Amino acid sequence: MPITKGFQALVDEAMAQVTTYSVDEVRARLTDPKVQIVDIRDPRELEREGTLPGALLAPRGMLEFWVDPESPYFKPVFADESKEFILFCGAGWRSALATKTLQDMGMTNVAHIDGGYAAWKQAHAPMVTLEQHKAESASRKSH
Repeated sequence: MPITKGFQALVDEAMAQVTTYSVDEVRARLTDPKVQIVDIRDPRELEREGTLPGALLAPRGMLEFWVDPESPYFKPVFADESKEFILFCGAGWRSALATKTLQDMGMTNVAHIDGGYAAWKQAHAPMVTLEQHKAESASRKSH
């Protein structure tokens, strides 16, 4: 069966329909309580490269299930309509597709980071190891 629409066409379509922020725009909002950064990369990427401070770790394969209140895997954090959820992946392709999917599901408070984690690293923006992230998360939960 021939592919009639490749990944690049899907990414391009998504990019034309979603809000995309630069690394600098997101970096300026890292501590904004109305913003939730969402890392959709897989666990191997997180272990190898770390993540952003305060990021919610939501693997791409589970995202729709975590967002839908009807799903047995629903995560209430995604029901907070006062927050803007800014997704990122490795290069910005998966996050563009995921942002478009969440919009298709009805979310209006969702965007993504142009260039993903690669652009974030290149800009020398704040990063934490997975171990640091786990420690920070445990500290936030105990307060």
